[in-house]
Amino acid sequence: MIFVTVGAQMPFDRLITWVDDWATAHERSDIQAQIGPSDLEPRTLEVLPFLDPQAFRRQMEDATAIVAHAGMGTIITALELGVPILVVPRLGKLDETRNDHQVATAKRLAEDGLVLAAYGEAEFAAQMEVLERQASGERGAARIGAQASHSLLARVREFTVGEG
Repeated sequence: MIFVTVGAQMPFDRLITWVDDWATAHERSDIQAQIGPSDLEPRTLEVLPFLDPQAFRRQMEDATAIVAHAGMGTIITALELGVPILVVPRLGKLDETRNDHQVATAKRLAEDGLVLAAYGEAEFAAQMEVLERQASGERGAARIGAQASHSLLARVREFTVGEG
């Protein structure tokens, strides 16, 4: 099952439309989408308008792949669970968010090999093919620990408490 999430604060109809078009073209009926406060009515996706935190976590745990906006909470959870994730950043110029901070997040994490990222519809379709291969185990997903590393914690302590 592919789980799609746009976060809970605002709709992201551009992403949901891309996923729905892809799912329809590939005859996929195993995609569940948390679409937030949207009036969009996807043809193929199973719509889950809102999920409480526990249900959201269960969806992510049950997913073989995740498609999402470039929100850090979703990305960190996917990486913690080792579930491959494709992110599409919201764009400020389309009034999907206040600025392009999600673009910077997506670019950096994609450069580091932690996520797949797509910025346009054609690239999205191509990255969905890569995501499917990752989900099938052809190439494992990136994974991070549930807690910060000891070295990071030491650096933060050093910065906040001082060296002495």
